Amino acid sequence: MSKHKTQKKSFFKTYLEQKRQVGSWVPSWPLLVNNMCRKIDFKNADVIIEYGPGNGVFTKKLLKKANPNTKIFCFELNEDFYNILKNKFNDPRLILLNQGAETLKEVLKQYNIEKVDAVLSSLPLSFIPNEIKNKILDNSYSVLKKDGVFLQYQYSLNAKDEIKARYGKLKVNLIPLNVPPAFVYKGVK
Repeated sequence: MSKHKTQKKSFFKTYLEQKRQVGSWVPSWPLLVNNMCRKIDFKNADVIIEYGPGNGVFTKKLLKKANPNTKIFCFELNEDFYNILKNKFNDPRLILLNQGAETLKEVLKQYNIEKVDAVLSSLPLSFIPNEIKNKILDNSYSVLKKDGVFLQYQYSLNAKDEIKARYGKLKVNLIPLNVPPAFVYKGVK
């Protein structure tokens, strides 16, 4: 079996076993990845945060587009996905963490980082308890520098008001050709 098919099978198996941590039964499609990554100013980005990288489809694109000195922090709570990522990527720009996104501020403090340029989230917000979800959204907003972007995709509009409450104006677009179709939220600080 090819490596690609093995990873897809592993993704589906992880989804079945841990639906509250994994929001979909398939990895994001390239159309969604490209749409979200296009909203990041890679030319000027020093620090990028990724929540819930899964098997690394966004991570791969971030590493491809990021500058040689950009730091990319990936928060992956699921141990199976964390191990896949650890074996898949060997790049000094990548800081891979097997912990929840709610620890963002503590992690950045350890690295003496106060502000970030972009936060890209694949977290299934509707499955995350409100206290943790609010901490993730609040911390993300507080560490973004002026004009920094928060990008989140979801399969419904249920998180729209929570994100809009932090960023005011919020752009939402539908990617109908993703499986399943996804909404992309973009908030700018």
